[in-house]
Amino acid sequence: MENCLRFAQKGHSILLFEDGIYGALTGTRFETLLKGALKSYNIYVLVPDLQARGMRTENIIDGIKSTDYAGFVDLVAENKTVQAWL
Repeated sequence: MENCLRFAQKGHSILLFEDGIYGALTGTRFETLLKGALKSYNIYVLVPDLQARGMRTENIIDGIKSTDYAGFVDLVAENKTVQAWL
């Protein structure tokens, strides 16, 4: 998460998917980091990945937007470059 945010630029969109969804949840070690990042970046979480891991949208950090697969495709189409972080 820290590396992703180090390279991201103001206004970029960040999608948390697969195990990255854990960073979007309240009460994790990433909560303070992501709350601060929301001032500069658009942060999304992929709801099907959240649900597949037994998590609920009610536990997402305020300000992180929920999206589905169609929204994922829209984000890819709207952004010039896509970079996956493992």
